[in-house]
Amino acid sequence: MTRYRGRHATSIENELVRVTVLHEGGHIAEILDKRSGVNPLWTPPWDSIEPSTYDPRKHPEYGADAESKLLSGIMGHNLCLDIFGGPSAEEAAAGLTVHGEASVAVYEVTAADGELTERARLPKAQLRVERRIRLAGRIVEIAEAVENEASTDRPIAWTEHVTLGPPFLEKGATEFRAPVTQSQVLAEGCGDFGRYTDAQVSGGFTKHLVDPARDTAFFVAWSPRSQVALGYLWRRADFPWLGVWEENYSRMGAPWNGRTLTRGMEFGASPMPETRRQMIARGSLFGVPAFRWIPARTRVEVRYFAAIQSGQGRCPAQLARTAEGEVRFEY
Repeated sequence: MTRYRGRHATSIENELVRVTVLHEGGHIAEILDKRSGVNPLWTPPWDSIEPSTYDPRKHPEYGADAESKLLSGIMGHNLCLDIFGGPSAEEAAAGLTVHGEASVAVYEVTAADGELTERARLPKAQLRVERRIRLAGRIVEIAEAVENEASTDRPIAWTEHVTLGPPFLEKGATEFRAPVTQSQVLAEGCGDFGRYTDAQVSGGFTKHLVDPARDTAFFVAWSPRSQVALGYLWRRADFPWLGVWEENYSRMGAPWNGRTLTRGMEFGASPMPETRRQMIARGSLFGVPAFRWIPARTRVEVRYFAAIQSGQGRCPAQLARTAEGEVRFEY
């Protein structure tokens, strides 16, 4: 066990890459390219605390709503489970936070023989979650399992909220690539939706359908200044949606305070950040399901990969081709 940004954490590393996860929230806080010293993942500009210590009366600096506990400890790549978005008013009154329990749970974290394992129980959702991380050169292999403890089938959201930040993320400089076909824009604050194809926007939230002709999906982010590329690769059947969320110094409330630049590349089973009721009522978008089922007393597993690469002459397309050529999806 170690400390990372004042938080309880565990790291695994090889000669090329170091990966660090936080014990509370389970966030992947760091995918560090050792050659360049660059970690593309987002570190918020505010002080981070363990979510278990959050008290709305003692910590007004994180706001005063259902997102505040999450924001007190958020960092890097967080798992949204079993909702993607906000809770209903009744769920919030019962203690459920934005993006669900997985983002604020206390995890049991172990590391041995170059592999890191995180485990947590989500009592409100009646789920168990496990994540295993293994390094293979510059590739990070991640396997996640969710077990339904209930005696009923469950409709759930399951999104990998990968969030990037400065100095890797620069306005007008950092480049992104992803194989998407149809898109939809969410106008924050008004709830209006507009349908677009290959939509390009500079802020807010857009949802993109991964090319249905592909078996694998990916996104790659490239920083020209640092000459670092970070990519994620996953099975499209597991996560058919890629959301893009941006904050460009526009949120003035706590803890944002108009000082945050970040972009979330959010691949998952649901297209929109919304309540559970809205997700189920939506049902599908572009003819593709908007959530997934986990049968009663059943364990479901997914596998995906991250890869980081640095050096003059590298580019997003090269990293995507390299990752697709080197990883294997085996169950």
